[in-house]
Amino acid sequence: MNPQMILVAGPYRSGTNDDPVLIERNVHAMTEASLHLFRAGHLPVMGEWFALPLITHAGSTGIGDAIFNEIFHPVSRRLVAQCDGCLRIGGPSAGADEMVALARKHGKALYFSLDEIPHAAGED
Repeated sequence: MNPQMILVAGPYRSGTNDDPVLIERNVHAMTEASLHLFRAGHLPVMGEWFALPLITHAGSTGIGDAIFNEIFHPVSRRLVAQCDGCLRIGGPSAGADEMVALARKHGKALYFSLDEIPHAAGED
């Protein structure tokens, strides 16, 4: 398999009641999956890596404000269209499920477990 750029889609705010500790756990889980993808020879991407710096720079005052909502999911929607595939992890999440639906619509590879993704050619 050639290396793929794979969007990691999982819960960010879902089930957290916007508790920063619980959100950080969700981000940690996506980052851990990203590390596994990288070590398998792929290029992992997370919408959070693109959206959160923009949200801060644009002057957001908190999760869920108008600036956050303007940027957060739209970044991932644009990103999934550029990826080769999407890995869905974690529990319930309308946003992550939307990324899966968009990946399917764009004909991207869909994965629901790291075990489903083979190592990239030439990578250990």
